[in-house]
This record gives sequence, C-alpha cells and structure tokens, in this order.
Amino acid sequence: MDHRDGLDENAYKKELSQEQEEQYDDFVTIDGKPFRIPYKIIREVTFSGVRKDEMVSMEHAARLQYRLMLLEPVIKAKVEFTKQKITVVYNPKTAHNRKEKISLEELISFFDKEGVHLNQNPRTERDFDYYNEMYKYQFDPPSIRERPPYGYTMDEWKSMKPEYTKKMIEAREKNVAKFKEWQNSYAESNPQVLADKMPVKSSSKPTLKEKLFGKKRKRREKEKQFWFHGAS
Repeated sequence: MDHRDGLDENAYKKELSQEQEEQYDDFVTIDGKPFRIPYKIIREVTFSGVRKDEMVSMEHAARLQYRLMLLEPVIKAKVEFTKQKITVVYNPKTAHNRKEKISLEELISFFDKEGVHLNQNPRTERDFDYYNEMYKYQFDPPSIRERPPYGYTMDEWKSMKPEYTKKMIEAREKNVAKFKEWQNSYAESNPQVLADKMPVKSSSKPTLKEKLFGKKRKRREKEKQFWFHGAS
C-alpha cells in the first residue's frame, strides 16, 4: 500500500470520474442500430505556399507525412511537395470526443521542429465531418468507382462496355464447355481415379494406355493359370 501524502485518490479513479462527468454523444444510428464512432466533427487545415527548400525533397516530404501520422490526434495527413501544399485532418481541442487532442498552434509548432515554418503561410480551415466524409466513404461506399481501360475516355468506354460484356460472357461459356469436355474425356480415360467423384460414360474405345500395354486380365483368370513346378 502506498502511504505517501497527497495520494488520497487513485489516479485511475480520478480519470474515470472525469470521463463520467463529461458526457459525449459519440453514437450514430446505422440501419436502426446505435454504433459508437471515435470522432464526429473535427477540423481540417490546408497550408499553401510551403517553401520547397524547407520540404527539401519528395523523400523528405514523405517522411514528414509519416511523422505527422505518428501523432495520435492526427487522423489524416497529405504533404504535397510539387504543389507546395500540406493538408492535415486533426482532432482539435474543441472537439467533443474522448480521443487525444491537439491545437492548431501545437500543430504549427510541430512543423517548426521539422524545419517547415508555416506561421505566416496562407491557410484555409473548415469543419470536417468524420462520419460522412471519412467513415462512410471508407467502410460504406455507395458504389465502387469505375475507371475506363487505359487509353480510353469514360464516354468511349460507356459505348464499348455492352459489346465487351457480351464477348466476356460468350468467352466464359466457351471456356466452361471446353473444360467440361476435357473433364468427361479424363473421366473415361481414368475410371479408377474418378469412380467415386462423377459418373463415367461407358465407352468401348480402348484408352491410350490399353493401346500401348494391352488390356489387363482379371485377377481370377490369372489365378486359374497359376502353375507350380512339380504339381500333378
């Protein structure tokens, strides 16, 4: 037991009581059932006109993006070296959720430590709806995006698609029929292998093995022809 002064309340109990005092509406209704999500309304900030000599190179920009994503309050980050732009989706201090938070000033301070100074850069900020703009987009998309084949526009692909789909169906049916034909041929040639798996069509034609080595005689015929030296 810890008898030190000033430790009247357990730290865990203190944090738990603080969480109970703060009431968060972190549920959404999906198909009539409530589900808890980590965020609701958070923030997105975009810094433009970032100096390329501070981002150094594309490799350095990629490492900066990786270090950003290591921050717990950062949900999404994109560092664009060519466009001289940095976009960060983060959990602000004002957000109503239980997750770790960060202020815009602390975010800019992080960039300062990385050698990228954004305090005077033009920036745009907006509220970011995590559920509608990220969660539903990733986990419940309305449809799968379709792209045309390489070298064709979407309008060209739309006119080509019906004929292409028809040819694909015909080719699939042709391949299935060809496989069935081979399967039946194999079953006739190897009755001992597929006897328990599929019905074998009776055929009087000798197989290739029988043509080369002759037809096997039955075991009883072999026993009748058995001869032992000295037997009367």
